[in-house]
Amino acid sequence: MSKKITILGSTGSIGTQALEVISKLDDAIQIVGLSAGKNVELFKKQLRDFSPKFACVESEQDADLLKKEFQNIEFCYGKQGLKNIAKNSLNDLLLVAVSGKIGLEPTLAAIENGIDIALANKETLVMAGEIVIAKAKEKNVNILPVDSEHSAIFQCLNNLSNLKFVKNLIITASGGPFRRVSIDDMKKATIAETLAHPRWSMGKKITVDSATLMNKGLEVIEAHHLFGIDYENIKVVVHPESVIHSAIEYNDGSVIAQLGLPSMHIPIQYALTYPKRVEGIKTESFDFIKVSSLNFEEVDLEKFTCFKLALEAGRQGGLYPVALNAANEEAVFAFLNGKITLYSIGKIVDNILEKVDQKSNPSLEEVFDYDLKIRDLTQVIIKKYL
Repeated sequence: MSKKITILGSTGSIGTQALEVISKLDDAIQIVGLSAGKNVELFKKQLRDFSPKFACVESEQDADLLKKEFQNIEFCYGKQGLKNIAKNSLNDLLLVAVSGKIGLEPTLAAIENGIDIALANKETLVMAGEIVIAKAKEKNVNILPVDSEHSAIFQCLNNLSNLKFVKNLIITASGGPFRRVSIDDMKKATIAETLAHPRWSMGKKITVDSATLMNKGLEVIEAHHLFGIDYENIKVVVHPESVIHSAIEYNDGSVIAQLGLPSMHIPIQYALTYPKRVEGIKTESFDFIKVSSLNFEEVDLEKFTCFKLALEAGRQGGLYPVALNAANEEAVFAFLNGKITLYSIGKIVDNILEKVDQKSNPSLEEVFDYDLKIRDLTQVIIKKYL
């Protein structure tokens, strides 16, 4: 019997790779729903190839146009449309591959209906990790990590009951394109240089986050919520080859790591087919001799200030991660639009975190309200850099 899934963000980097994985799995997975933003032409091809029952786009205008061409598909649009296809009772699994805070409400809607989550959206746990995890436990819903690092930890654990034996989680980082450059050179980084990641092919926003190592800080916050591990017991090490995706140190001194060549197809497939392991897209058989050597370094906290700020925000909890995420997103988009320098991102985020109104255990409404407040404040700060 095939597993029925909906993909939010099917035209993005994770979404397109997920469909590549599914296309190689014969009839193991049935697409119930797909959602896309503004890339309507690619979305049309996906609709023809996978024939979902439901589809969601950003605008009502695009939905009306698509209805005329795909009369056998039920279309919806906007935020409410995302929630509707996410919580559809036909779903066995929801792959959340959209970028940004837009993924949070559909994820909660699916959890409320007892639908398992394959999570590739960092903002969901960074903004509201305590709310999401508590709701998943209440509804007995699995949250299956799609990020390569969290998937690696999940695979090394084998069973979440083994968490009681864990001493440290060890998350690896490639170091990005500026691992070997000076702070002065990083301050001069162009958009093209920033987007030239040495190991991974990703969307622009996450690639910028990888260059500043903000991405790795967000992953620490995610890991804290996903696995219930204290921040003091989550370690990050720079591993430029990106062969070890993460590891676990158990309390008896044993370290178990998950290895593989850099390919998102593998963690995506594991999340979609869990608890089974099946043959599908494979980069190639792992060759220890060909890999030859593995290197490890400490994170340069003086250069990668965004990473340090993320750790501080995570430890503070409450509204700090909300502010961190919102300020970083606005600053990254300003950088990609040529308004500020790469190094200014950290300065802007630092400025914002100094102004945070702390509140423990904020409600979902408070999270969204504060997110909007911080985005407005960040835009005011960005104007000072123009």
